[in-house]
Amino acid sequence: MALYMKAAEILEKAERKEGALKTLVYDSKFPNMKQLFALVCETQKFSAILQEIIESTKLLKQTKLKMHLAKVLVYDLLMGQGLKCGGSWKAVMMKHRARMQAVLARMKVKQKVSRNEDLLPAGVLQPAGDQLPRYVRVNTLKTTVEDTVDYLKRDGFSYLGQASSLDDLTLKKKDFVKDLHLPELLVFSPKTDFHDHFLYKAGHIILQDKASCLPAYLLNPSPGCHVIDACAAPGNKTSHLAATMKNKGKLFAFDLDAKRLSTMSTLLLRAGVTCQQLANMDFLKVDPDSTQYKDVEYVLLDPSCSGSGMVCLRDSGSSSDQEKDQTRLASLASFQLRCLNHGLRFPRLKRLIYSTCSIHSQENEEVITACLQQNPGFRLVPLLSKWPERGLEPLTQCLRASTAKTRTHGFFVALLEKHSDAGKLMQEPAVEISDSQVTPRRPPACEKRPAASPEESEASETEDKLTPAAGLTDGTPEKKKRRKRKKKKKKAATAE
Repeated sequence: MALYMKAAEILEKAERKEGALKTLVYDSKFPNMKQLFALVCETQKFSAILQEIIESTKLLKQTKLKMHLAKVLVYDLLMGQGLKCGGSWKAVMMKHRARMQAVLARMKVKQKVSRNEDLLPAGVLQPAGDQLPRYVRVNTLKTTVEDTVDYLKRDGFSYLGQASSLDDLTLKKKDFVKDLHLPELLVFSPKTDFHDHFLYKAGHIILQDKASCLPAYLLNPSPGCHVIDACAAPGNKTSHLAATMKNKGKLFAFDLDAKRLSTMSTLLLRAGVTCQQLANMDFLKVDPDSTQYKDVEYVLLDPSCSGSGMVCLRDSGSSSDQEKDQTRLASLASFQLRCLNHGLRFPRLKRLIYSTCSIHSQENEEVITACLQQNPGFRLVPLLSKWPERGLEPLTQCLRASTAKTRTHGFFVALLEKHSDAGKLMQEPAVEISDSQVTPRRPPACEKRPAASPEESEASETEDKLTPAAGLTDGTPEKKKRRKRKKKKKKAATAE
């Protein structure tokens, strides 16, 4: 029964869009992850059909089961390989089996189909061409791309060289290529499984989608520098940053979820990462002015998002769900903008990379646009000119990714860089000043002056606070003096 309880828990989190299915499964540390992942994926795929069967038979009322647990049990009973549990749960489900099978049969008759798969909407079934390749990042902290290729060739894989186009990523079983954009990425056929492979268990390779490799690759922090991974778990991007830094320098990694951070610690240990400093805390509560972070030059920000770009987390088409999504998107975008603004506050920051696994402009281009308006000292850096999908106009410096155009999950990346004259921009007043207001020009505030007496200092403070009023009154005595001098000159001229 543990399998079904865990599958129900993950299914519920996935449907609330709390993360990608794969991440949720591997965070669970379930003994048989392959079995768990298959069950959750298939249950989610048939979710609407299973719900209709459950509601038609009033299963929840008669069994006191919760919906997500009922779905995984009904899936395995009717569509899977049969229930893998015994005892009272199996007895309860078997009692209602005939009625549920009758409902499923009626659904097939109504739609004039014979297979369960034919009941699925067209959008749920992916065409074979849309299946994503298996991407494998070589962990250069432990090995090299060349050594990994040689090992895989000896292990029975066939190396076809470096890909030159996306068409080269359509591979047969046991074939693999080097990626055409990222030098440390190897590409295999979609169903290639490495979870039990020596290279994976030894931390020599990381199973990571190509789009997810973009942030650390594009940020490209140099060895010895100080870097922040703001929302770090589950840790693939953190290990990629460490590899780019060659384990030299300091890598501060924050995450609010203690359980995910614990899983991440294990992943980093296996990957051979030693330059990390993990902290179980909210990035928004990190003080950019703390001496601990005074040398931070790079920030990777991959905040919580809708996950709408993940293949397993496609948006629902119902209008009620869309209304809820719009409210949630607005809330997420607000949070993402706060994180971005906070990340740009580190005093020695050079570059910040922002990424989401979302396809929504509200979380991507709109967040970046608002951030640039609020932070004029930063600008966008154009990325990978040969990348096939760009950010929406006018932010074409950014990158987008999708199953159709890049053969990856949906993704968005933007790189922000501090202007070379950002310091000057920050010193200038925020409000525009007209020419009449700035002439005549005063001496710089930093110019040395003779030491003032306490009375003079107090007077000076008062004048600074009352500048507008002073400007109106200072001229009055001067005008009187000028009038008196003119009168005296006139009298003298008359006397002559």
